[in-house]
Amino acid sequence: MSQIIDRRLNPKHKSAVNRQRFLKRFRAQIRKAVADAIDGRSITDIDSGEKITIPAKDLSEPFFHHGPGGRREIVHPGNKEFVTGDRIPRPKGGGGQASRASNQGEGLDDFVFELSRDEFLEFFFEDLELPDLVKTRLAKESAYKSVPAGFSKDGVPPNLHVIRSLRQAYARRIALTAATRRKLKELEAELQARLAAGASEDELIELRQEIARLKARIEAVPFLDTLDLRYRNRIQIPKPTTQAVMFCIMDVSGSMDQYKKSLAKRFFLLLYLFLTRNYERTDVVFIRHHTVAKEVDEEEFFYSRETGGTVVSSALELMLEIMQKRYPSQDWNLYAAQASDGDNWPEDSGNCARLLDERILPHLQYYAYIEIDNEYPLGLWQEYEKIASRWPNFAMQAIDEPADIYPVFRELFKKRA
Repeated sequence: MSQIIDRRLNPKHKSAVNRQRFLKRFRAQIRKAVADAIDGRSITDIDSGEKITIPAKDLSEPFFHHGPGGRREIVHPGNKEFVTGDRIPRPKGGGGQASRASNQGEGLDDFVFELSRDEFLEFFFEDLELPDLVKTRLAKESAYKSVPAGFSKDGVPPNLHVIRSLRQAYARRIALTAATRRKLKELEAELQARLAAGASEDELIELRQEIARLKARIEAVPFLDTLDLRYRNRIQIPKPTTQAVMFCIMDVSGSMDQYKKSLAKRFFLLLYLFLTRNYERTDVVFIRHHTVAKEVDEEEFFYSRETGGTVVSSALELMLEIMQKRYPSQDWNLYAAQASDGDNWPEDSGNCARLLDERILPHLQYYAYIEIDNEYPLGLWQEYEKIASRWPNFAMQAIDEPADIYPVFRELFKKRA
């Protein structure tokens, strides 16, 4: 009987096998505990583990036990205290979690379980995705697949192709013995002619010896040689993979005060973490704008102090230019997420709507607009509402406080059926 020994290194005082079994069995309870834990932590601290609590009642499991057995007749008498419709008062005393001391009741403490960073993020992002991720292209990254590529003279026994090897051996035997077989056929015909003419056996001895020598020469050719063996050959070729690019557009104009910028940064930090964790082949393009838009790196996008007026269309024009130069829509899945307070130059909001309607949205899989602190919707929100009514791949949500960030994020990027 085969025995499998798991020699994987485990963390101190932990079993990786038992841990995965626990995560699988209580997945629903852990997912709920993770969702509750998210409400009590900062979005900027999302990339870390978490100590979660699972109620003890959720850990109970059914089990088999011996019943009373046999046939029994039991009479259940009524009671003199209650009638139909009475309310039963709550029992006095407490269980294990009572806030005050009591001499009655018993119970169990909740189970406290600590998730690692990777485990926490797995539960955090497990039901999110980029919508309509459909296009494929040969990506630059080294993703390969194994495909058949004919036959080779070298290989391992499991890859031996028997029919091809026998065919090769047959061709080799024909090639090596063809001349000898022709000469043998001529000598056998000559032998038959001499026998018909009445030649004596003494006259035929030399002829018979030559025929025997040729037959032995033919028999000496091996039926199968190592040169005949042919093996199935496989090679690695680039594998078509799904590619996506996400444009992150953030308003850093003067109307975006520090509080609004903080909310926008938290949303984009969550988005960036989601993309880099779930999609290794997803590019992220960061664009900051006030009156002028600029493509920046991650550090400058989140922490630069540059500010100014507000012309949102400058960011959309820059995004369109980058799309045309580096990310053709026939090869890439294009996504965009924009965060702004909606305070735009009045004449520019119409330009933004036309850019999206005519030149950008026809090429995008999904466009998400986040408006920060929109107690009084301004022109940009009103123009975008018209866009949302015409384009199913355009979504817009409002964020007024930090508690709104996670629900809005999940609504925008939840998995579609």
